[in-house]
Amino acid sequence: MPPITPENLGDRTLPREEPAPKPVMPAWRTWVSSPWSMSVYAALVGVSLGAVVGGGLANEVTLDIDGDLRTLRSFAGSVEGVLDSAGVRYSAGDHVKPGPGERVGDGTTIVVRHARPLTLIMDGKRSTHMITALNVGDALEDLKLDPARLRLSANRMRQIPVSGFKLSVKTQRKVYIVAEKVRIATITTGRTVSQVLEQANITLAKGDTVRPSLSTFPKEGSVIRVVPALPPRTIPISPNVAALNWAGLADCESHGNPKAYNPGGPYYGMYQFSLPMWRAVGGTKTPIDWPAEEQTYRAQLLFQRVQGRWQGQWPHCGARLGA
Repeated sequence: MPPITPENLGDRTLPREEPAPKPVMPAWRTWVSSPWSMSVYAALVGVSLGAVVGGGLANEVTLDIDGDLRTLRSFAGSVEGVLDSAGVRYSAGDHVKPGPGERVGDGTTIVVRHARPLTLIMDGKRSTHMITALNVGDALEDLKLDPARLRLSANRMRQIPVSGFKLSVKTQRKVYIVAEKVRIATITTGRTVSQVLEQANITLAKGDTVRPSLSTFPKEGSVIRVVPALPPRTIPISPNVAALNWAGLADCESHGNPKAYNPGGPYYGMYQFSLPMWRAVGGTKTPIDWPAEEQTYRAQLLFQRVQGRWQGQWPHCGARLGA
């Protein structure tokens, strides 16, 4: 049969050409290219990471570095490894807990406190301490100092930087002051006996003596004695009178007690003076207000005044003098 050409086609019509069918994609390739596949991928990645963490390969660790908290994930198996990977440096004097060689697990908290110098000026005395406490209150506790008994130059919550801090401290102490016949108990922060007396509004008269000395540091429970100036001694005692057995006389009269008191007279002190006789030889107040040496001086002066006739003053014990 001859081929069909436009010339011999005549009224006949060519058959319509149908489009070539599209190739059918496999179902798995269609799913991979769908938008939903990305969500599934992300979920699978999350499950994989969770498996890594859950399997012990990575741990969630909290770092407390001088009070600064942060959380990280680490594959390190020890505290030392975690700190090294986090860039945290420490030295032998620092506080690290758990210890650098200990193992870490999921949820471990590692605490690091870097040592810092604290210059403590306590009652004027300076000392330096390396501490790991972050504030003044904790530092005092570490040093076993009771803040309730201290006056501080800074608030107890004051932060102590790693570069160091200077803290002035005055301790509060209970001391006793004995002046004349008065005994006073006082709480003081004074660094010297002189400051304690000033805080207690005690003014010293000319010639008064203080024991211990005015420059002494008054410790807890100290007794500060103010001894008034002795009355003037204008009359000298002759060597012969001074050489008599005054200790024997005092022992007989009062057992040598400068504070002895006999209400029968009344009589006072080591040599049992009556007040009129005491004042006759220049004594002031009463004999028991004065130390033994003042009482002895007045007794010797009396002996000179009566020219050795001791019987009127010491009828029972005067013979002990050996005059």
